[in-house]
Amino acid sequence: EMNTRLQVEHPVTEEITGVDLVEWQLRVASGEPIPLKQEELSINGWAIEARLYAEDPAKGFLPSTGRLDHFNLGEVGRIETGVDEGSEISPYYDPMIAKLVVHADDRLSAINDLAEVCASVEVYPVRSNAAFLVNLLEMNEFREARLDTGLIAAKGDSLLEASPSPAVELAAASWRIEEFEANRYGKDQLAAPDGLFGFRLNADLAPARIAMRVASELRQLEVAPIDKGERYKISIDGRSDFEDVASLPTTHGDWAERNPDGEIFLFERGAAYEVSFARERGTGQASAADGAILAPMPGKVIAVDVAEGDQVTAGQRLMVLEAMKMEHALTAPFDGTVTGLSVSAGSQVQVEALLCAVEPAEE
Repeated sequence: EMNTRLQVEHPVTEEITGVDLVEWQLRVASGEPIPLKQEELSINGWAIEARLYAEDPAKGFLPSTGRLDHFNLGEVGRIETGVDEGSEISPYYDPMIAKLVVHADDRLSAINDLAEVCASVEVYPVRSNAAFLVNLLEMNEFREARLDTGLIAAKGDSLLEASPSPAVELAAASWRIEEFEANRYGKDQLAAPDGLFGFRLNADLAPARIAMRVASELRQLEVAPIDKGERYKISIDGRSDFEDVASLPTTHGDWAERNPDGEIFLFERGAAYEVSFARERGTGQASAADGAILAPMPGKVIAVDVAEGDQVTAGQRLMVLEAMKMEHALTAPFDGTVTGLSVSAGSQVQVEALLCAVEPAEE
């Protein structure tokens, strides 16, 4: 049996020999001889190739399908791909979406270069194995060529993408601050309730507390204005990382965007992290003052358990919102009657959208 075709990894041979095997193949098919003899070939340096797959390593490398709303592989190394931003990844074909190839003088340099290329991959919302590749390339066993077929299974979760670093959280925080402040300064400041900080005559601006979900991890963001809003003290889960928003990584135009549901997505080391926000009052629980049930983040209503006029008790589930691939039960804050039901199962809602209200029961 013969396998008379070019292999997926043929770019590695091309990189270290300087020949174009596809050109040779076409010449031979046209009746021409192979241009060089074996003894005329020489090997130069090291090359390594990674297959970029539309798959989810955290789910056993199952294929990930859907539209490539964001697709950027950078300009470093040799990039071979047949898809582009906007392409649809279907379940009917092999999930490989690109080949990432580098050439260097020695093996370790090639590994380092390929890790850098994989770390710069930006694929969203389709999942990819880019972060897995970065972790594999940085693993000591791989770098020292201590390899066997059980290595990946043995290392397990250590090869999966890690939690986002504080830099991702802070970049998301700076994005949100800029958005809120753009609203505040874009209108009459005395009549801008949608600004980040409440207006107080002859007093400091009040701190803002915002629930922030990064990937599947919930964070409590607190932003306190200093010097009448010229600077900000920022803490995430009580960690005061920055005291000046100007020093935050705000070059998010290169590595963060907003999806149609209003969520921010940011990239780090080949991984894509979704970030959504909700003001403290928008946790899905209503205040005793108005009984308003607000969406804690952008998402889809997947179940509505009540109807207009229903009597409910405190803690009773009213509906379920699906966001960030997680389900959030929204409950009644007190005994009362459901009024103003404005959504149904399947409704897409934005953060702090009014979903319904609960009118307190008469005592």
